[in-house]
Amino acid sequence: MTYIVNDACIACKFTDCVEVCPVDCFYEGENMLVIHPDECIDCGVCEPECPADAIRPDTEPDAEKWVEFNRKYSELWPVIITKKDPLPEAEERDGETGKLEKYFSEAPGEGG
Repeated sequence: MTYIVNDACIACKFTDCVEVCPVDCFYEGENMLVIHPDECIDCGVCEPECPADAIRPDTEPDAEKWVEFNRKYSELWPVIITKKDPLPEAEERDGETGKLEKYFSEAPGEGG
């Protein structure tokens, strides 16, 4: 098992999760985070830290596509280990549906 970040993170990008990760397996895009599935040790400490409920185990229905999504972007984006402020629109976008189609950016974040 591994954990994945799904589209609930898009346009919010809360980073509470990165501070608790013992193996630094989070990667930062312009407007979301992903988890490298081969680096995640399945400890689960990140899941309750996410205010947007965007971190889920890969055993949930529909998670397989998110494992590959997380893998793809974790290989393109920089690692993030330091908590940052959420995106300015985070409160407004939290809980919104269809964010992958509406807002997703393939651009990398700054990392750090």
